[in-house]
Order: sequence, then C-alpha cells, then structure tokens
Amino acid sequence: MTDTTTPTTALTTTVADDNVSVEGVPTGLFIGGRWRAATGGATFSVRDPSTGEVLAEVADATPADGIAALDAAVAAQDSWAATPPRQRSDLLRAAFDLVREHAEDLAALMTLEMGKPLAEARGEVTYGGEFLRWFSEEAVRIGGDYRTNPEGTGRAIVLKRPVGPVYAITPWNFPLAMATRKIGPALAAGCTVVVKPAELTPLTTLFLVELFRRAGLPDGVLNVVPSLDAKGLSEPIIADRRLRKLTFTGSTPVGSALLKQAADNVLRTSMELGGNAPLLVFDDADLDTAVTAAMLAKFRNVGEACTAANRFFVQEGIADAFTAALTAKVDGFRVGRGSEEGTTMGPLIDDRAVDKAARLVDDAVARGARLVTGGQRVDRPGTYYAPTVLDDVQPGSDILTTEIFGPVVSITRFTTEEEGIRLANDTEFGLIAYAYTSDFARGQRLAERLETGMLGLNTGVVSNAAFPFGGVKSSGLGREGSHEGIEEYLESVYVLTPDPFAA
Repeated sequence: MTDTTTPTTALTTTVADDNVSVEGVPTGLFIGGRWRAATGGATFSVRDPSTGEVLAEVADATPADGIAALDAAVAAQDSWAATPPRQRSDLLRAAFDLVREHAEDLAALMTLEMGKPLAEARGEVTYGGEFLRWFSEEAVRIGGDYRTNPEGTGRAIVLKRPVGPVYAITPWNFPLAMATRKIGPALAAGCTVVVKPAELTPLTTLFLVELFRRAGLPDGVLNVVPSLDAKGLSEPIIADRRLRKLTFTGSTPVGSALLKQAADNVLRTSMELGGNAPLLVFDDADLDTAVTAAMLAKFRNVGEACTAANRFFVQEGIADAFTAALTAKVDGFRVGRGSEEGTTMGPLIDDRAVDKAARLVDDAVARGARLVTGGQRVDRPGTYYAPTVLDDVQPGSDILTTEIFGPVVSITRFTTEEEGIRLANDTEFGLIAYAYTSDFARGQRLAERLETGMLGLNTGVVSNAAFPFGGVKSSGLGREGSHEGIEEYLESVYVLTPDPFAA
C-alpha cells in the first residue's frame, strides 16, 4: 500500500457523442492528505445506470482503513479547531470557487454515475456549491454570550467550540450537495471530518475532495473512505470514543440503527431521514401555478429525492382539471440518457428502484387506482421506469405509506380542508409538505397544522443553503443549512466569573 499526493487512478469518460468528457477523477481513499489504495487493494465497480456499463473501479475501504481515516481526523482536530475562523472561511471559499470552475465536470460526473439529466446536475452544482459559500461566511460569525447573571453576583460567558471529529455518511441521490451540506458547516465550525459516500455514486464526492486538496486543505482535516460494506466500515468508527459527531442522510431504518449505535458513546447526531411528502391542491389554487410547482416537487431528480411529493391530495372541485393538466406535462417528458440533448427524465439508480416503482404501481392498480399514464418499464438498456400518473388511489395502498423514490404520481381526492390536513398528517414522516391555495388565511393554518419541518406554499422547491433543512417525527433530527446548520457542529461552554465590581 503506497501513499501518493495524486489520485491513484484517473477516470476518463466521454458521453453524448463526444461532447462531454470527465477526466482526472480520483478513485482511491483520501486519508491524512494523501490518495491511497485500500488495504489489500480491493475495489468495487461504479456503473452508469443509463447503460449498465462500468465507469470506474473505486477503492473499497476496509474497517482498518476507516479507523486510519479517523486517526487522521483526530490528529488534525486540535490544530484545525485552533485555526483562525478567517482561514477556515478562506479554505471553504477557495473550494467554492473551484466547484464553480469545475461545474461542467461535476455536472457531467453526476449525470454519469447517478443518471439525472445534465441540466438538473448543473442545478445541483449550483445548489451544492452554495453550502460552501454560505458556511465560509458563517465561519467568521460564530457567536457567544456575555451578561450579568440574574442575581447580579457574577458575569456569565458562553463560548462556542467545535464538537470534535465528525463521521458523515452521505446518500447517492445528491452526491455533491449532500456532501457539501455536511462538510461545509463542519469545517466552518472547526471540526475534522471522515466522509463515507454512497457506494452507488462515490465519484462526485471523491472529485469534490480532490478540489478541497487543491484549495489548500490541511492534512487530515477531510478524509473520504468509500466502501461496499457500509455497516462493517461504520461500526468501529462509531464505536470509537474519539468520534464526537455522527451525521447521516438516508433511510429511516438505517438512521434508527445508527442512532442506537451512537447512543453508546452519547454522540451528537444529525439525521436527515426518509420522507413521505404530502402535496395538497385546494379548489381555489391557481391551476397553472399548482401544476408547474407540482411537477418540480415530484419529478426533480427523477423523483429520487427525500423532498419529492409522494402523496397528492387534490380537492374534488379542481381534481379533474389538475389531473388532466398534470398528465399532459408528464406525457411530455423525454426519457433517455441524462447526457443526451433534450432528455428531461433519466434512469432510476438501479434495478431495485425500478422493481420498487413497478410493485407500488401494480399494488395501487390492484386496489382500485386508475392508471392514467405510464405504469411500465421502458424498453431500452438501463434502469428506466416510465413517468406515471395514478388517480383515485385507494386507502390501504402501499404507495400511500412507502417512499416511492421514482417518477410516479399518486392522486387521492378529498373534500374539506380538515380532511386534507388529516390525510397529509397520516404518516410517520414529516420532512416536507407542499400546498397550493390562493387563500392566505388557509396558508397560515396549514403552516401551523401540518406536521412537517418544511412547507412549500405555492412553490415546488424549498431547498436553499440559507434556510434550515430538516424534518420532524421519523424524518430526522437537527437542521442543515442556515445559521442553525453550523450550531449542529458546535457545543456551548458556560463560564461564570465573580462580579468584577464587587468590593
């Protein structure tokens, strides 16, 4: 096993009739400021879901590699915590500038390994980069407190300090933004990080870390360990008492298991977990606005997003018109490889995702739903499922309780506002909800009564680095983004001193 300051191998891939190329993407582990092979030299394949072809062989980290990454993070923690906030800010800003400089490379890379259309991948580069810029600005604004105690006998000082080494586990569906949303605040706060990217889409994160290296990243501050064995890699890291923070984005069952492991060492945790987002359309909604926004809420990222609208609840008076208008737009999707010009709907991530979508649709139809359009696999190489609309979905259908993670609209009709709210809240999840109405007072009622961490009111996209992202109930703990995001990586230290004016 040798250490090197350059990537162990480089990926060179050309797509879309030679008009997009990606070169120089590392495929090794990044530990202690160096790219290296995995212990034993094991690798795993990363595939293009639009063709099934292998894009690259990536180093497969062992548990020993994971501990080596934690060793590096622990060794760098004190010096990084003591680094002036302006220097931490400058590093994040330099990384942001490099992300912008390599925007086309990152977008093409995400399209290759995840399948989303190139235009959407470019949007993720913009969104993901903003977390680096935002937290570069927050790094120099970490506050504290100083005041007289209520008794008047002393002075209270509250300091903020980094919680310590962080283990960050990121998902496959937004491989850039989910990494920057964790790395940005952690580094801004003065925490060192070990990142475990999803095995389906590790290349984007590896390239991002290479950009950090080029930006002047100190050794050990940021480490990345892709692995096929997520559980085997993670368990010893989480069990190590030197780790002080765990942050995870993924499914609720996995998040719940990680919380149980984190409890042994009483780790600080941030959990952005599953969603089952309701989308409410009221009779008084502007039809064009509702349809346009609903398309974004449902089909962004091929429907593979925790924020995707899963359960459409449409009031009776507008239901026919809404369903017809939505279906017309769904039928206008061009399904194909994300890098192909004009593609507006790419493949799902793998065969399991296609099977899941098919199973949910078949179950809903068997229980009485009306298949309006779609409802089948697409006959072409890759893992595609046709954009689908189901109307009159009946109670008891699996699609109402299962996060779809695919391009399937599930419409249920309701009569009163009270019924709509009851249906929307009838889930263990509470990440985000969407609602469309021209009644301002109703919008206020919905904001207070819907059990959700976020609400898109007459809009289909709410994600923004400047505002708190997170859910309630089984959708997670903590917030990412905004000034709240950096607080997840800081702890308060209270100091009391005697009254300096006392005789």
